[in-house]
Amino acid sequence: MHDEATRTVDMSRLRRRGFALEWATLGWNVIGVAVLAAASFAAGSVALAGFALDSLIEIGASTVVIWELSGTGEHRQRFALKLIGGAFLALALYLLIQSGVALASGHHASPSPLGIGWTAVTAVLMFALAAGKSRTGKALGNPVLTAEGRVTFIDGLLAASVLLGVLLADLAGWWWADPLAGLVIVYYAIREAVGIFRHTS
Repeated sequence: MHDEATRTVDMSRLRRRGFALEWATLGWNVIGVAVLAAASFAAGSVALAGFALDSLIEIGASTVVIWELSGTGEHRQRFALKLIGGAFLALALYLLIQSGVALASGHHASPSPLGIGWTAVTAVLMFALAAGKSRTGKALGNPVLTAEGRVTFIDGLLAASVLLGVLLADLAGWWWADPLAGLVIVYYAIREAVGIFRHTS
């Protein structure tokens, strides 16, 4: 009886941690959408515009997990996983089209100190949040939180690749590095989506 009570307390604590991680991610990305929209508009940066969209998708994914953590049931989990998988595919499709158009047209982005600063901080924060979600999701036995942790990890990868692309475009004059940074994440996003849909089929 004591062991069962202890487990219930532990699960409740882990669930609260999961909520806290998701709310932190949600809050950061809500601010990020506005910051990145302004930076991408000012610089004409495909990579920053793509990252702004990724922030929107991360907002959606966090909302899905908060909704899922509020309830129980395998059906609810499977549906939530499919929503996250769809978000991955939407991100990959957008980046593929946007980056392809920019490369084909020879689009040159302007320098963006705001974009550089925001993506640098975001990369560090997203990797930390992803690690927390992975540990908490595994401890809870919650595949939705674990999957969304991978979304957050990819958000960190995208931030790092966007940062590199913007820096190379600004400092080295490699205009193609900006849209190329948008393509880096396409492979990872598609791979994660395929894995999720296989798991839920």
